[in-house]
This record gives sequence, C-alpha cells and structure tokens, in this order.
Amino acid sequence: MTRPPFRLSRLDHIVLRVHDTAAMQAFYCDVLGCTEERRQDEIGLVQLRAGASLIDLVAINSKLGRMGGAAPGKEGHNMDHLCLSVEGYDEAAIRAHLEAHGARVGEVGSRYGAEGEGPSLYLYDPQGNMIELKGPPAV
Repeated sequence: MTRPPFRLSRLDHIVLRVHDTAAMQAFYCDVLGCTEERRQDEIGLVQLRAGASLIDLVAINSKLGRMGGAAPGKEGHNMDHLCLSVEGYDEAAIRAHLEAHGARVGEVGSRYGAEGEGPSLYLYDPQGNMIELKGPPAV
C-alpha cells in the first residue's frame, strides 16, 4: 500500500446548507461562541470561526446553495453530526447555558474522539443538525 504524500492534521471546516442563515448564525455565535470570520453575501456564504476551524453556512436559495441540489429536510440531512472539542468541559454548566438559550439537548455520555475516550454531550441546532460537544479524554 502506498502512503499519500501528505499528512492530515485537523478538521479545517465543515459546510452546512441552511434554510435560515440568520437563525443558524445566531445559534452558532450566541450559543456556541463562534465568531463571524467572513461573508460573501453575493454567493450566499457566511464563514464562522470555531477555534482553529471554520463552520461555513451556505443559504440553500443562494447561488452557491443551489449548486448543492435538494435542501436538507426532516427526513434527510447533509451530515450525521459535527463534533466540537471544548475546553473547560463542565456538563452542568454547559447544560444550563444551552437550556437558557432554548437549545435542544440530547444524550450525554462518554465517547471516543480524536483525543481518546471522554465526556460528550449532544445538542441540536435550529435546523436539526446534531452537534457533539466533546470534553478532554478521561484520565
């Protein structure tokens, strides 16, 4: 087997095709702490900074969004979930913050991730995409 002439280092960005860009941006910025990095309104793209990575929001009715085919819906999403590694993982504080913002919280448990087994909590954005907030590995 040949090895590629490169080494993967981290997740650079994820692209979400969205129905309501403003609601999604408010959720990712106000609830999860992302910041707006860049906008290209002429093609329907908003890029949000999430630590060392980006979350791109593409309006489905925009120039860029129409190139992606059918919109995500109740019976089908464009991804299973995205996982964001968090520092200062405190389940009770995280849950209280999410609930104060009206976010739908899902299962909590210990799951394996890039840094090993550790605590995680699932939640859902306004469009129903599942997000995993992943704490550091258990010691």
